[in-house]
Amino acid sequence: MSQPSFNPLPSPHSLADYGWDEACEHAFAPHRAAGLIPARIVRAERGLCQAVTDTGPARAEIPVSAGTGDPLSAPCTGDWAALRPAAGGHAPVVDSVLERRTVLVRSTASRTSHGHLLAANVDTVVVTASLAAPLKHGRIERMLALAWESGAQPVVVLTKADQCADAQLAAAEVAEVAPGTDVLVTSALTGQGLDTLTAVADGTIVLLGPSGAGKSTLGNQLLGEDRLATGAVREADGKGRHTTAWRELLPLPGGGVLLDTPGLRAIGLHDAQDGLEQTFADIERLAQDCRFTDCRHGREPGCAVLAAIEAGDTPRRRLDSYHRLLRENAYAASRTDARLRNGREAAKKDIAQRLRATYQFRERQL
Repeated sequence: MSQPSFNPLPSPHSLADYGWDEACEHAFAPHRAAGLIPARIVRAERGLCQAVTDTGPARAEIPVSAGTGDPLSAPCTGDWAALRPAAGGHAPVVDSVLERRTVLVRSTASRTSHGHLLAANVDTVVVTASLAAPLKHGRIERMLALAWESGAQPVVVLTKADQCADAQLAAAEVAEVAPGTDVLVTSALTGQGLDTLTAVADGTIVLLGPSGAGKSTLGNQLLGEDRLATGAVREADGKGRHTTAWRELLPLPGGGVLLDTPGLRAIGLHDAQDGLEQTFADIERLAQDCRFTDCRHGREPGCAVLAAIEAGDTPRRRLDSYHRLLRENAYAASRTDARLRNGREAAKKDIAQRLRATYQFRERQL
């Protein structure tokens, strides 16, 4: 299998340019005492990663054993890592990963019980949706659930406002499905809303959305140069092709770090209960006034959520979406529980087999 190729970083950057602060320094102290080197993973591939250190960029090896027990523990883009220095003609090696402040996870495309890491230590998740095509509120709700669950602050950015007849009306509709989240209207063509986005988004910023939503174009505006490849969308269905092939960190000229991601075709939830509750905070608030504490908002009498729907204050689609995502999340959680349970049973069987073999050996010696 060919090794992944990496483009070198365009100019030298320090760890501070990538978000290193006093908290990172304090957390790294034991690793520094052990002679390890602090780094941030800029891009991760199979067995290798591009990292930045205070002495410059480094290409480091990722141990084969990394993430074998739990894929979510494997090094990923955005991680702060401790590198074992290069020695004997070998490249530096990722020795360990520092505890993550935030982590963005979705379910795997293969629908296994494991989650798929998207990014770590993100501060702002920019959920992008194009105004050049009909908005899919359900998709926005999914991405918001992932963003809230990560621990980062989500921001909804509606792109291509110059191609929409009434962008402000669309923004008002999205605001109703994004409680507690800023909803910005932007246009890369006219520059609309970009200053506001720069003011709202800070720290490590990840762009999240489907292909064709304008993530790379938006990223170029934030970077101040055309660093990210962009492409046109199909007129037939408004879908775009992947122009970003991997997740990579890029320092922003005004401070902070940008993480551009490939377009997400599937946005499955993985253990996102808290994220769902924040995404549907309006439903959660209404539920507090239901007659029964375990109300499922179906046919129960005294349901405050159903009353709000009948009064026209809450759309039925909103509740249906909430129920659908709750079921999906519960199913994902059940598969994870089943995997852990099977793992424990396999471990017990292995111990029992070893004990039987030991007893049989002792009996033969008598």
